[in-house]
Amino acid sequence: MDRDTRFIRNTTQSLVGVEEQPSLLSMIEGQIVIAQDKYTKKISLSVKKKGKIHKVYLSSDGDQHVDKALITDELKYKRKFTDHRFFIHNFNRDIGTSETYLPWYDGAEGSDMNTSSTAFLAPYNMTIHKIVVRPETISDTSADLTFTLDKQDDGDTTVDEVATARYSTTTASDTFITIDRSDFTADPTVEAGDKIGLSLTASADPSGAIDWYITSVWETEIII
Repeated sequence: MDRDTRFIRNTTQSLVGVEEQPSLLSMIEGQIVIAQDKYTKKISLSVKKKGKIHKVYLSSDGDQHVDKALITDELKYKRKFTDHRFFIHNFNRDIGTSETYLPWYDGAEGSDMNTSSTAFLAPYNMTIHKIVVRPETISDTSADLTFTLDKQDDGDTTVDEVATARYSTTTASDTFITIDRSDFTADPTVEAGDKIGLSLTASADPSGAIDWYITSVWETEIII
């Protein structure tokens, strides 16, 4: 019998419920503690072994939480998961002050969302996480930029406005711009089966024909 085993057998200890997470100083070697974090309210099971605390979270609803990275040799989903997907909407045009629908795959922007280039058929429920923009040479830096998310429901061709986001900070040439989810007037979410369009409208003509580099990032709920 090694020293650690003898120490554990000779130590009287019980499962202890505490308000805060246990520490190295508060635990003895081999002790097991069940604790509730006072901020997150998550329940954890901790054991002290060879001077380190080893901890896992307990679940009452099937959800599992980890504090840092989840490291695995293989990760397989059986029903549903959420991740982030991005789409490139680069194009070259003098947008003037007209509404311009962004391309989804081939650089062919348009004046509406009724072409194969300016619309995307959502396969899952999707929410805009952010849009990043870099215009080339801007001649009128006072122009506000408004991004609009539109959709056509499954079964009809009526264009419904989902949400808009207005960038009113002074623009600059070759400068990175970020539009966050929180900047939109409503939650920018579409459902599986929606035909969606993303447009850009300037309050004043910002330039001549220039390259617009635009990428949208979407939180996507994947159903297996």
